[in-house]
Amino acid sequence: MINVPSWLLLAGLVAGVVGGTAGVQAFVRHRFPRLRQGRQNEVAQFVFPVIAVVYGFLVGFIVLALWGQVNTADQTTRTEGAMAAQMARGLEVFGKAESARLRQGLWEYGRAAAAEWPGAASGRTAPEAERALNRLHTAYENLEPRNDTQRAFLTSSLASLKELSRARTERLLEARTNTGPPLSLWMVIFLTSGLVLGFSVVFGCEQALTHYGMVGAVSVLVAANLFLVTELSYPFLGEFSTSPEPLRAVLQVLSSPR
Repeated sequence: MINVPSWLLLAGLVAGVVGGTAGVQAFVRHRFPRLRQGRQNEVAQFVFPVIAVVYGFLVGFIVLALWGQVNTADQTTRTEGAMAAQMARGLEVFGKAESARLRQGLWEYGRAAAAEWPGAASGRTAPEAERALNRLHTAYENLEPRNDTQRAFLTSSLASLKELSRARTERLLEARTNTGPPLSLWMVIFLTSGLVLGFSVVFGCEQALTHYGMVGAVSVLVAANLFLVTELSYPFLGEFSTSPEPLRAVLQVLSSPR
């Protein structure tokens, strides 16, 4: 499901939930015609608001938690790209040969990290990106500063490189572990969604068109909530996810005229 386009996922959930609920509603109205009289409405009017409040609180809490994961993943990727871009500025202080070697190392890492995004977004590590990062570490560790300016810049670059490596590790771990609510919580979501839909179906209403319209509206609401939870479950995939643009920005910095 994580590879399904967002619009298709939303359309499928709306069609599935609305169609399924309409089918159940048609069966209930035909099988239990007395429910149309609304004698059970007094009980439903008391219980349904309680269920609706609990359902709204639960879904809201889950969406808020998942949105926080997306923001954290976005900040991690921005940190990784910002550290690499910061290292790319001012390389000329090391001289022409050293500057060219470091620039090439940063270019290779930025390109490899951006290219690995489809796999890395699922927590998989690309060997080329790992090798590029190792070569970059080696290039900076082998530098021998000749003056205070170079020593200061090397110290700053090594700190940025450490932060870049940490951000990359966190990004991969987040992509591997942040995969949405656990099965038990999904069961709670489906149970409460079913209760909301069930009470709307058994609500007594003589006018079939009005009843179908009410149940259809509730079904669309439930489908939209399921869509939000599903989309936000994967911080590095989908339209609500973070993007590799901070990593591509490193290539733009390296390509800019010096």
